[in-house]
Amino acid sequence: MPISVSVVAAARLHLGFLDMNGALGRKFGGLGLSIDAPATRLTLQPAEKMEASGPDAERALALLEKATAALAPGKRYRLDIGEAIPPHSGLGSGTQLALAIAAALRRLEAMPQNVEADAALLQRGARSGLGAGLFTRGGLVVDGGRGADTMTPPVVSRLAFPEDWRILLVSDPASIGLHGAEERKAFAELPPFSEEDAGKLCRLVLMQALPAAAEADFSGFGAAITAIQAIVGDYFAPAQGGRRFTSAAVEALLARLAQGGATGLGQTSWGPTGFAFARGEAEARRLEALARGAAEASGLTLAVVAGSDRGARIDAV
Repeated sequence: MPISVSVVAAARLHLGFLDMNGALGRKFGGLGLSIDAPATRLTLQPAEKMEASGPDAERALALLEKATAALAPGKRYRLDIGEAIPPHSGLGSGTQLALAIAAALRRLEAMPQNVEADAALLQRGARSGLGAGLFTRGGLVVDGGRGADTMTPPVVSRLAFPEDWRILLVSDPASIGLHGAEERKAFAELPPFSEEDAGKLCRLVLMQALPAAAEADFSGFGAAITAIQAIVGDYFAPAQGGRRFTSAAVEALLARLAQGGATGLGQTSWGPTGFAFARGEAEARRLEALARGAAEASGLTLAVVAGSDRGARIDAV
């Protein structure tokens, strides 16, 4: 049995749902991308009592206790979190933290990995299978939505993301995305989603975004993401103060970037983090420089990241 297990789980971008109508028997579905930063990094080891330290420790301890009760009842562990994806920022922090803890516990106790079961156990992925799929595989992923008997929405497509492409993240530390009870309330109060818009989204993903990624067609991919985000953003606007974006400051900065030639613009999940895609490192740095003054004036932070084509790293010592 290992002395300790360390896990590194990357953040993800939720680029949009596919079908919030559900008339075909499955609902939601989504397009997501694993990115190389930020990440959750943690180490788990046996201990005399249950304890957790580091960022997001309170939430992590609750997840560890739940996972332990189901997978290793009676055992005790120490969880050290070296880095955590910022919570409620739209980057998948809760799912990656939960799955990283469960994966570490399984490896420590010589149990087979079962990401889908862990997601269900820890109540992650109620609407989306992207977090579980990206934890396992990385890359650019489509999940097939939730059916009547679905445990975790299945991954139906996975592509490598072009290694030269970059993403400029625009974060608003003063804002948080909807979560928990507020998120459930928002979904309950939103109007029905039209079959026409669901059809448009599925066509944009299947016939533009995915082929463009497969052929490294940056212009086609960026146009698809911008169009997807417009449809999804308009639908969720009533829950976001009438805007496509949770943060008005992020929305204004992305509009500035669009005027400067940026493409593939949008908000990941409920935000507040926004993004713009770039053809390469030089273009990403140009956009970053263009946005820097306005970002500093608005209290926003910028980061250039790449896609990640690997799943979580699990190492035993």
